[in-house]
Amino acid sequence: MEKLISKFLDYLKYQKNYSKYTIENYNKDILEFNKFLINNKFKYNDVNYDVCIKYLNFLNDKKLSKTSISRKLSSLRTFYKYLVINKNLKSNPFILVSSPKKEKRIPKFINYNNIEEIFDVPNIETKIGQRQRVILEILYGCGVRVSELINIKLKDIDFNEKTILIFGKGSKERIVAFGEYADDIIKKYIKEARIEFLNGLDSEYLIVGDKQKSLTTRRIEQIVDDIINQTSIKLNITPHMFRHTFATHLLDNGCDLLAVQELLGHASLSSTEIYTHVSNEHLREVFLKCHPRNKK
Repeated sequence: MEKLISKFLDYLKYQKNYSKYTIENYNKDILEFNKFLINNKFKYNDVNYDVCIKYLNFLNDKKLSKTSISRKLSSLRTFYKYLVINKNLKSNPFILVSSPKKEKRIPKFINYNNIEEIFDVPNIETKIGQRQRVILEILYGCGVRVSELINIKLKDIDFNEKTILIFGKGSKERIVAFGEYADDIIKKYIKEARIEFLNGLDSEYLIVGDKQKSLTTRRIEQIVDDIINQTSIKLNITPHMFRHTFATHLLDNGCDLLAVQELLGHASLSSTEIYTHVSNEHLREVFLKCHPRNKK
């Protein structure tokens, strides 16, 4: 089983061009399933519909979210499909197992006042502050995922067009634009702070650390936490909330839903439509609060 998993991960990396983060999740999901098989004295080629359902019940007993369960089943569905294609198995038992229907949760976003307070924190005369500001400008100004942010390379940035080439989920490419504020701080950061951080090292990546050629998603989370802790904001603000806020504020200001879909890199419009619920709810709150005919 271990050899098959290793070959599968190589397939994802070299043939499918999946990101390191995605491959790590596949590996984690498959190893967890393999442990389940071992504990129940099954082999990978013993797996049938009944075993799949037993594993699904095992996941449900762990009180995992529907989203997590769906992801794990998707990982195993893809893995067993690979085994069938490579003639290790005759059939894929996981195609018979439906993923649980996901709850459509309205994404949380940051209001305009809090955004302004957050952007006031970085001191752009310091290397730390310059990097903080670049991170904020790209997360909020471009709506990218954290995994996409850390993989931006200098060659991906077109300063003439003010665009960045982003490699999203499944290595899908898209172009995002950035404005004057981002343009100014990115150029300043590249000329000053980035050189200081690298201290003689070479790196192709935009976001770097002290003698570190690139940063992890966890490090970006820590940097954002440090920024929020310097504000008066009591909300739990994560880096991904800037992506939600990017989409919500665009819709609030009249941006077309299809354009937001392209900017976010969503494969399906249904993934983008949830932000209309956020935008509509925000407008409703403003209406109820401000319109004189709502008060007696």
